[in-house]
Amino acid sequence: MEIIVKKPNEAEIKEMSTKPTWGCGVSVFDWHYDQEETCLLIEGEVTVEYEGKSVYITAGDMAIFPEGLSCVWKVTKPDNKYYIFR
Repeated sequence: MEIIVKKPNEAEIKEMSTKPTWGCGVSVFDWHYDQEETCLLIEGEVTVEYEGKSVYITAGDMAIFPEGLSCVWKVTKPDNKYYIFR
């Protein structure tokens, strides 16, 4: 199971900007994905740890979290993101 982190293209940015937003302050929390989530980080910095690996996500990054993933979010700068579950 892998988390994909990439720089979105203009079409992806346009699509994601129509989606709902979610944000949180500096924190550490466990999370489990019952559905695949795609998000575009608008602001902030996050490290997500899973299965002995970690990914760093910062403002401007798009991330895809697979269904069934359990992870730990470490928010080091308050974040805000567009998101969609599929």
